[in-house]
Amino acid sequence: MSDSAGTKRDRNPDGKAQNQRPRDRFGRPLPHGAEGVPRIPDDAEFTPDEGLTKAQRLLDEGYAFHAHEVLEAVWKAADESDRELWRGLAQIAVGLTHAQRGNRVGAARLLRRGAERVLPYGPDAPDGVDAVGSAAFARSVADRLDALDHMEGEDRVDTPENPSDPGSDAGSVGPAGPAGPGGRETAQSSDDPTSPVGPDIAGAAVDIDTSALRLRRGESTH
Repeated sequence: MSDSAGTKRDRNPDGKAQNQRPRDRFGRPLPHGAEGVPRIPDDAEFTPDEGLTKAQRLLDEGYAFHAHEVLEAVWKAADESDRELWRGLAQIAVGLTHAQRGNRVGAARLLRRGAERVLPYGPDAPDGVDAVGSAAFARSVADRLDALDHMEGEDRVDTPENPSDPGSDAGSVGPAGPAGPGGRETAQSSDDPTSPVGPDIAGAAVDIDTSALRLRRGESTH
């Protein structure tokens, strides 16, 4: 991937294109010059096996945002017949990212959309992917998030700053990512109104054991 005329792209020590803004472990942008968590280069390429191995290691360490970057890289290079599988896995990782940030409503929607994409591949999904298990995990987390939101909703007080009108924008999210060729920003935060998954909604972060998502069939947690 070459630099456009007159534009110098950020690159990592290996010379690969790198996102300009540093981000924290949950993918939230930090000020320029801040020390963030190392990112997956924009032009990174992974085989399905490499992607599963790296993404699983990141999930085991609680880095769902970075796992989504790996899975999205595989999605962009996958055969047409397998693209929805990898797109769905990346979407599940994005959902976990939003839950970690406290955006429970958006997280639940993304998790269910991801599950809907991977489940049709069934128990014999290509590359050893545990599509059935991944979908079940995503839906179970979504159910938990919905239950938490419902419990808190019963105690909510309607104010202009805290509307509960179903027609309000509170808790809304945009179309689920990944979206579009090369669309890396599937887990942007609220400082960018063009985010394809919508804004982060302030709320208490949810403690989720992301290592419980096992991407390969036959793999158990450790």
